[in-house]
Amino acid sequence: MTRKIRPQMTDEVAMAVTQGRPVVALESTIISHGMPWPRNAETALQVEDAVRAEGAVPATIAVIDGTLCAGLSAAQVERLGRDTSVVKAASRDLGACIAKRRSAGTTVSATMRIASLAGIGIFATGGIGGVHRGDGMDVSADLTELAATDVLVVCAGVKSILDIPRTLEMLETLRVPVAVFGADAFPAFYTRDSGVVAGERYDDPALIAAARAANAGVGLGAGMLVANPIPVEAALDAAGISATIDAALAEAEAQGITGQAVTPFLLGRLNESTDGTALAANIALVLNNARLAARIAVAGAGGGTWV
Repeated sequence: MTRKIRPQMTDEVAMAVTQGRPVVALESTIISHGMPWPRNAETALQVEDAVRAEGAVPATIAVIDGTLCAGLSAAQVERLGRDTSVVKAASRDLGACIAKRRSAGTTVSATMRIASLAGIGIFATGGIGGVHRGDGMDVSADLTELAATDVLVVCAGVKSILDIPRTLEMLETLRVPVAVFGADAFPAFYTRDSGVVAGERYDDPALIAAARAANAGVGLGAGMLVANPIPVEAALDAAGISATIDAALAEAEAQGITGQAVTPFLLGRLNESTDGTALAANIALVLNNARLAARIAVAGAGGGTWV
């Protein structure tokens, strides 16, 4: 009989989960592969503080020496941010990481899987993966994990380097409920409007918590995606960022960069070409998502819906 692996939790996270208090999972590729040192570690700790300020407990998730972790120490966060041997793990990679005792920053799919194993039902990230532009066969595991794992994911939309309309069509096919907080248009990560109206609009975090509980009650068996537009003051110019993304994509193709290496390459090029504006926008939207996720978690915990 297969033994289910229980993640190692910090005392703070373990106690909160046991007591049914609100907990928000946080991914760690933003530390290991998404931002340069030391902004990566600084941002990770700021995001944890933002969750605490809203009354929830943060649980940054990663793999450390083959151990699934829900909740990290400051030393572990620093290690993820500085150690170049740390790999990037999607959910399919977790078995190999455990067997080979690797340390890994976890993508959306792996973070969802570990959060679910730890009994954590809500997760805040920057943006999710999706269907890549020009290649409908290149689909992120984030989408199939959303279809298989009952964790609510708060993000700033699909990463703007991807094909957003096709990604939303895929989510519909996979029966994943999509919600937009405080807006009608689905956001595009760095910008507030992708040009696509998709999902239910919600203006109250408590109503999102109620919808998530109802999804579980009808046995949907899938996660829920909540798109939270980047704050107005941090949003980038849509035309300018689109041209920059197109140029970065062409450069990646010319250099033969494929697979998991594409997103870090593109994000790096965006940060360079915008003189750090894209990085500042990334940080702002992650903090914004963490705050909303915490508010939903607090509302859900009040109704006893996060078990």
